[in-house]
Amino acid sequence: MGRTLIIARRELTGLFYSPIAYVVLGLFALGTTLIFLGSFGPGEPAELRPTLRGVVWLMVFLMPAVSMRLISEELRSGAIEPLMTAPVTDTQVVVGKWLGAMGFLGALMLPLLGLVVVLEVYGQPDYGPIVTGLVGLVLVGGLYLAIGTFASAASENQIIAFLLTVFVICFFTVAMYLLPQASFVGAGLRQAMYYLNVNMQFEDLNKGLLDSSNVIYFVSGTALFLFFAVKLLESRRWR
Repeated sequence: MGRTLIIARRELTGLFYSPIAYVVLGLFALGTTLIFLGSFGPGEPAELRPTLRGVVWLMVFLMPAVSMRLISEELRSGAIEPLMTAPVTDTQVVVGKWLGAMGFLGALMLPLLGLVVVLEVYGQPDYGPIVTGLVGLVLVGGLYLAIGTFASAASENQIIAFLLTVFVICFFTVAMYLLPQASFVGAGLRQAMYYLNVNMQFEDLNKGLLDSSNVIYFVSGTALFLFFAVKLLESRRWR
């Protein structure tokens, strides 16, 4: 665990040395503020639901921008070789890098806490849905970063890693929303597709409903893509 945290700290520090990190921070803060201002006004309920619903879509492109360099940069520069010969396992490398990205996600969430203060000053917010919505946002971000870690392990080209991550995320959002509406899709398959839809799972949490099935969905999905990333990294040892 100690080595995993060392890798996570190194990755988090590296992210803040990267110009793309500050671009993502700026875009996230600006986008979040604009979405909030567009959904909160006189006579509107003091809640973050519409804001978080918009932020989830913002993360479709910002999380891949954060994760695209996690392993791709190591592969491109050749730094992965000494890392793989060091006394650390592939699992520690992958989980450490993902945890570093999660630390950056925590920094991204800070503007949202500022919006909670605004709601407290100008209204009487119900903190139940706010807390579960923020938890849902972290779970979504964790899943997207795990997908990005997998994509980053698949290619040393950061642009390819970015596009692959966006493609997979869109499959679990846009495709899982549009396909169930097709006439040839049966009721059972339609229900399964809706379950696979990230936004459907998030929306329950955004409404204040903390259900174990939602948490299981995000945790298992995150674990699955991290597992795929570990297997990709392991395969490079045999090349």
